[in-house]
Order: sequence, then C-alpha cells, then structure tokens
Amino acid sequence: MPNLPKPRLRRTLRSRVDGPRAAPPTAAEPNLEVVEHDGLRWINIERPGPVDRAWLEEHFEFHPLTYEDVASRNQRPKVDEFADYLFIVLHFPVFDSTVGRLNAGELDIFIGADFLITLPNTPLQPVEYLFERCRTSEEARDELFSRGPGFLLYKVVDDSFDYCFPMLRKMGNKLDRIEGEIFEGRSREIVRDLSNVKQEIINFRKIIRPERSVLRDLERTKQVYLAEDHELYFDDIVDASERIWDMLENYKEVVQALEETNEGVISHRLNDILLVLTSLSVVILPLTLIASIWGMNVRVPGEGSIEAFWIIIGVMFVLLVGTLGYFRHRGWL
Repeated sequence: MPNLPKPRLRRTLRSRVDGPRAAPPTAAEPNLEVVEHDGLRWINIERPGPVDRAWLEEHFEFHPLTYEDVASRNQRPKVDEFADYLFIVLHFPVFDSTVGRLNAGELDIFIGADFLITLPNTPLQPVEYLFERCRTSEEARDELFSRGPGFLLYKVVDDSFDYCFPMLRKMGNKLDRIEGEIFEGRSREIVRDLSNVKQEIINFRKIIRPERSVLRDLERTKQVYLAEDHELYFDDIVDASERIWDMLENYKEVVQALEETNEGVISHRLNDILLVLTSLSVVILPLTLIASIWGMNVRVPGEGSIEAFWIIIGVMFVLLVGTLGYFRHRGWL
C-alpha cells in the first residue's frame, strides 16, 4: 500500500512551526495543531469532535473501526496493527480537581511511516508540554523528528508514564502523613483520609493494569517504525510501567496495614474507655447497695440518728478508697 497522502492544511489552522501563529479556529474548522520537520508530521488533536474526525476521514484512509474507537469514550487499551500504520489506545491517570479523584485520560495514537497523530480525549500535560517544546524549539525537532516516528512515539508514551511518578510520590506522602497522625488522637478522622487514598490507589491500579500487556504488544509491533539501535527505548517504557505497578502494590499493602493499625488504635482506646467505665461502675456498686439498704421505707438501725448518718458516710468512704486502692494494685486503673 502506498504512503498515505499528506493532509492539505488550511492557512487558518495552528499548523506549521516555521510561520507565524495563525488565528484560532472557528467552530466549523478542525481543532488541530501540526508540527512538521524532516519529512515527519506530528498532528495533535485535543478532545476530537465530529469535525476533527471528519477531517481525519478526509485526509487519511484509516479503518472505519478505528474512527469508531476514537469516537468511543469507553475504549480499552490496545494495539491494532494494520498494513501501513498502528492504532494505539492508552490510558493515563488524570486528577480531576472538580471531584477530587483520579480518572482515566485516554490517548489515541495513529503512527505511520511519516506521521504521528495523537488524540487525547482530555488535556494530558506531558503531551501538551512535549508538543509545545517541538513547536517552539528547532533543537527539539532535530532531536526527536530526525530519529523517525517510532522514537517520537517513544517520547510521547515515555513522558506520559514519567508524569505518573510525581502523582505516586504525592500518594506516598499522604500515606506517610497518615501514619504519623494515627497515634495523635485523630483516628476517627483518619478513617476518611485512608478511604480517599485507598480509592486513589484502586483507580490508579485500574488504569495501569491493562497497560502492561498493551506495552508488551507495542514492544513487539513497533520494529517497523523504529531504528534497530533504538529498540531498547521501548524496554525502558515497560520497565517504567512495572515500577509504577510495583509502587502501587506496595502502597496497597501499606494502606491495608495502616487501616489495621488505625482500627487497632481505635479498639485499644475503646477498651480503655470501657475499662474506666466498668471500674467506676464496680466502685460505685457497693456504695449504691449501702445507700439502697438504708434508704428503704422500713425501720433500720440508727434511724433518726445523726451519728448513724456520719457512720454510714464513713463506711462508704472507706469502701470507696479501699476499692480504688485494690483496682490500682491490680493494674485495672
């Protein structure tokens, strides 16, 4: 199959890096950016809509099912191999500040002999930073584009995975903070913090787990687009994903251990409270018994005598002191 035709870009698009910045696209025009250097084009379309997909269908002969996958919002990570290109779907964690939780950001990629097309369905900072760097720096374009589309694909995927590590470090810092606060009397509030961190770990694991097999498929299928001396670069991506998975496994064990520790602290404090309440009840019990006997509506010894009242009070005080001393001696108080 011959090479795919180059897109005929309108002058109003944010396209070529060697000319002035164009005006922003109107609602009827595709929202795409293009960097072209050394015969290789990188087309970036953020949040592709119907107009953007129509532009792709007009300029590239991709399989119709791949366009359906681009339009789908629940596509699983995968690598589809075609005669002249690869279609790759990857997911990366994105923190949604509106709901305060991690969500999966999807990145669809087409790679061929002379083009790389990235279609993130949500803003991905690593992709934005790398694209802007290529757009503004001739040195960056020489470094990345001259090595072929495979190396450019490697940089996009590698930077996206590297962006996961600061997020993991923040999760680790949260766990360290929670560990230090467990014994500071905030056990009940920490239950909520542990639940939030646990949810982040679960969401992170759900995103990374299917990526591991996809990266191995990508490592197998990328040879046609990558120089022979660059094959080890994709091994580095696999290593990075495995390090991320290992850290998530470690955090999963840590948060489970912290939950058990926090529950143990709460249980220990509850036992202390019950011990004090039980001890007080037992101390007051004989005093209540004496008061109940002499408070009966019958004749009792010393009835009507002020001396008998003080004697009873004295006996009750002696019982109180003796019971407290006995409990203290046994270590119950």
